[in-house]
Amino acid sequence: MNQKKCCSPQRNEVGDQVKFTHNIEFNKTHNQENNSMVLINGGIFSMGTDNPSSFMSDGEGPTRMIEIDQFYFDKFPVTNLKFDEFCQNTGYITEAEKFQWSFVFHLLVSEKTKKNVSESVSNAPWWWKVEKAYWRAPFGPDSNIKELENHPVVHISWNDAVAYSIWAGKALPTEAEWEMAARGGLDNKLFSWGDNGKNLHEKCNIWQGQFPKKNTMEDGWLATSPVNLFESNAFGVYDTLGNVWEWCSDWFSPSFHQLERISTRINPKGPDNGSTKVMKGGSYLCHESYCNRYRVAARSQNTPDSSTGNLGFRTIYRK
Repeated sequence: MNQKKCCSPQRNEVGDQVKFTHNIEFNKTHNQENNSMVLINGGIFSMGTDNPSSFMSDGEGPTRMIEIDQFYFDKFPVTNLKFDEFCQNTGYITEAEKFQWSFVFHLLVSEKTKKNVSESVSNAPWWWKVEKAYWRAPFGPDSNIKELENHPVVHISWNDAVAYSIWAGKALPTEAEWEMAARGGLDNKLFSWGDNGKNLHEKCNIWQGQFPKKNTMEDGWLATSPVNLFESNAFGVYDTLGNVWEWCSDWFSPSFHQLERISTRINPKGPDNGSTKVMKGGSYLCHESYCNRYRVAARSQNTPDSSTGNLGFRTIYRK
């Protein structure tokens, strides 16, 4: 199967391109001592999948044994509250703010803002280019993050996530580190809790109903949900599946990891270059009928400057 645009459209599908740089100072008070992280002991785990229901063109397979050094992993995706602290301390301006627009799912846009929407993604018309949408105004200029402090921050580009990580004295996880932490010790399973795909609305925030027209909201949420709403996995890591896509440090390739060599089996970091970065975990827009990437082995991609209303991140710390 091919890339499905419910995942996260690329900024270059509409609008112009601009290059940005940032200068962020390291904040020594944000490190592994913070109780918002858990220690992942490392070792060997089974990464990827050979399940026939997977998106093999994404490079989900084959299943392979990966060795990882220990690391600390955020229990939760970075929240609006945490990202606000970063911006307040550094004056950082996100790429969505600099471009002055971001992608918003159509059902989240107000009637007032709809009047100013003139562009959407051609093969995914539910993704609208909304002027002045960014992390503080996730659904458009007449929205805000009041009462969303404990929700994952969204409209975050890979470059934004890196800037936050530098400030926090941490890093973005590699895809292998992310998947090891998300699996919670369960190798060869579809989800972070096992293979049980029933009553998913009780386990993670994904789409219920007919995508993209009607969300029955059995889980109670049309968009993001609080990061600690659902039960953690066995490692004490929350919200790895559904809610928001999470950036990884790796350049995306559907085939690089299929080569038998040490660089793809011991602390793998992905290819040396590319045009898009890896995203993991799925989001509140994933649905079995269209994009079942709310599985631990699933992966997707986007350009480092892209931002959407279902794209966030979390960080790690390596000793």
